[in-house]
Amino acid sequence: MIYEKLDEFGKCFLWGSASAAYQVEGAWNQDGKGESVWDIYTKKPGTTYKGTNGDVAVDHYNRYKEDVALMAEMGLKAYRFSIAWTRIYPNGRGEVNEEGLKFYENLIDELIKNNIKPIITLYHWDLPQYLQDLYGGWESREIIDDFNEYCITLFKRFGDKVKYWVTLNEQNVFITLGYLTALHPPGVKDHKRMLQANHIANLANAKVIESFRTYVPNGMIGPSFALGPVYPYSCNPEDVLSAENAEELNCNWWLDVYCRGTYPSFALKYYEKLGIAPVIEDGDLELLGRGKPDFIGINYYQTGTVAMNPLDGVGLSEEMNNTGKKGTSKENGIPGAYKNVKNPYLETTNWDWAIDSTGLRIGLRRLTSRYGLPILITENGLGEFDKLENDEVINDDYRIEYLKNHIIACKEAITDGVELLGYCTWSFTDLLSWLNGYQKRYGFVYVDRDENEEKDLKRIKKKSFYWYKDVINSNGENL
Repeated sequence: MIYEKLDEFGKCFLWGSASAAYQVEGAWNQDGKGESVWDIYTKKPGTTYKGTNGDVAVDHYNRYKEDVALMAEMGLKAYRFSIAWTRIYPNGRGEVNEEGLKFYENLIDELIKNNIKPIITLYHWDLPQYLQDLYGGWESREIIDDFNEYCITLFKRFGDKVKYWVTLNEQNVFITLGYLTALHPPGVKDHKRMLQANHIANLANAKVIESFRTYVPNGMIGPSFALGPVYPYSCNPEDVLSAENAEELNCNWWLDVYCRGTYPSFALKYYEKLGIAPVIEDGDLELLGRGKPDFIGINYYQTGTVAMNPLDGVGLSEEMNNTGKKGTSKENGIPGAYKNVKNPYLETTNWDWAIDSTGLRIGLRRLTSRYGLPILITENGLGEFDKLENDEVINDDYRIEYLKNHIIACKEAITDGVELLGYCTWSFTDLLSWLNGYQKRYGFVYVDRDENEEKDLKRIKKKSFYWYKDVINSNGENL
């Protein structure tokens, strides 16, 4: 639809920003924190860009008051952050670490004091290494109860102060990269194991949502999904069918379970024919049916474009562009289903991610039509090389342009009828970008460090900081 006038954002719209514990906190072994799988994985040669890790990250653990003060100066309405499981339970189970709980309580209180609503992510990839060693982490059903107990501890402690909660962040990413392409811990390449671990993660997600209803009855909870709407490369029916395949396997396979409690029939039958479908035990579907979310959280960065892929065609790639050298991504796909191709109508980032604000609007509409749930954008942002110029100036106009276009897409989607709760950029400060090091910067606040040295970790406001401050102040009218 093309409109003469767009609807306004609601008065309670959550203008936010986001982070994840491992990517910002540092203090990896401070105050009783246990080891996560990322604490171990990043120390293995060849796993990350220039061997970077989150031991120090941007030291948010020790500088959170400074960071929250900057959020308050910006006028941020919401801040989404994750809690490190191993700060609460160093071994993932057993004795609670009070020091860890106290850190997050202090952070929450500091946010509330500055009129910033906390949004807690319960799991952002940092699985306790002890549980990985004990029973294989997400490959064991034991994790369902351990994760539930950890979450109940947080619900009891923070449920009266925090009303927005995210269960699992990007399950489709950490399960796929962990168990199919081996780019994330535990570094497994096995499709059947991947689908089984994914099913167990679905059950853990549903169990926690069920528990949430008891402990935080007046709150809202949902998972965050890495949404990449799919386009056919052409109107050739074979390309259109390939796009349908990709949408079912890469999107509906997760979201149907979250929102409907069932696996999509096409994808399930496809995996059954391959002999790799997950084992669904008695009671599983009933639990999935009880664990439906209050909202859909989406992390949106790009769309995908696909074409027909024959049975002897291109397969999954076990490489990715983590250097920022444009054009180094490898072609990949699933033989007989689809292959990913470059969209000739879209520009890309230096990390080969398609820049497509219209794709966000399309994705929001598809989700609304299919599930009819409120949506919270839990991540959206641009990772790029930022240059610190004289007088501590960072002119990131490219980030402003990117975010502006995506906020317009949000406004168009609201006008289309999407119930949008809020918009959290990724990220507030610069941070460790998992496999990509520190050179891929996302924040409104520049942190003075790089891959080679920590420097002084000084916080410096970018041009986009002042721009987003104006956006918030005008409730999205002044872009």
